[in-house]
Amino acid sequence: MNSMLAVPSRNVARLLFAALAFAGTPSNRLAGHPAAVSVKLSEWKVELSQNSITAGPVTFTVTNTGTIPHAFEVEGRGIEQETTVIQPGSSATLTLTLKPGTYEVYCPVGNDSHKKLGMQTDLKVVGAADAAPSPYNAAATPESAPKVQAIRVMGGGTVIQILPGPFPFPDSAAPILQQFGDEREGLESQVKNGPYSDNVTRSTGTFTFTAWDKGAVRDSVDGIAEFTTLDGARWKLVLDRVQTKDVPHHPRFGGVILGLYYHGNTAVHTPLVPTINSAVALWAFGHLYKNGGLVTDNAMVHVMLLSRTRREPDYKLACWDCSRNKIDELQLQILPGPGEAKFDAPGGFLFVNWEKSSIVYSQHGR
Repeated sequence: MNSMLAVPSRNVARLLFAALAFAGTPSNRLAGHPAAVSVKLSEWKVELSQNSITAGPVTFTVTNTGTIPHAFEVEGRGIEQETTVIQPGSSATLTLTLKPGTYEVYCPVGNDSHKKLGMQTDLKVVGAADAAPSPYNAAATPESAPKVQAIRVMGGGTVIQILPGPFPFPDSAAPILQQFGDEREGLESQVKNGPYSDNVTRSTGTFTFTAWDKGAVRDSVDGIAEFTTLDGARWKLVLDRVQTKDVPHHPRFGGVILGLYYHGNTAVHTPLVPTINSAVALWAFGHLYKNGGLVTDNAMVHVMLLSRTRREPDYKLACWDCSRNKIDELQLQILPGPGEAKFDAPGGFLFVNWEKSSIVYSQHGR
């Protein structure tokens, strides 16, 4: 008789339980050797080969599988160490000795802007005695419901329409454009004749919206903009849902991001905007009307309340790095939905700024 078949069934059960328990434990290490953790960085996530390890030395092998530069930082228990910036397709290593506890691991590029876009996760480090999980108390403790952050923005001050024209800082943007691969050609065409120009005209209009940052794809937005363009046309935009898919030259926002440092020389996508801090940034869809008639129910909308970039009285772009300026400039950019024809407007798009807007924050959910 086969000796394996002779093992009593209760012993088989014990062996299976032990195997399953071992599979769920943090990785063991050979005596004197660091634990090994592989890390993949991409837009916009950090992926660890294991999220729990035993205390002691650990070597992180970090690979940038994305399309723009990233870096890797470990923070917690008195440690705050990071790699140098890692170019797309390249790797770096970081060896640390970690005590038991929970560590935050993230991409610090752009003054933590990549982190805010989702490039963050936790690493649990346990003592050797705690490595094997108990078969008891297996049920997870319910987590408290996260607070929902909301921001209400009211457009104010002079209203201007931005028309197509050359980008005023091409020399500053040029070295950054080298990092953009397939997107570079489209961006370079905008340097010559794009939406971020000094070609502006005064306008009139109102814009008020509320955005809810509820995490990932549950974000939402509600608001109405009404304005007049250079040709005298009256436009109305009704925001009705957020956009959560990738948009060329921009981060995947997951809808709404509050408090982001990006653009320009921050390594957070398109350099064809001065470097700014934003109180809120979002992509959304909405219904767009012209002179009372529906143009599209699928207009693609980009909204930012950001550092002041334009000067009075001509409202030309006044700085390449505007991140220290007051955050009160409200930008509304409206583009045709995917596959739709360009709008009957200069350049086929609508770009309107409110120059001195105001905000109110709230923790109440929608």
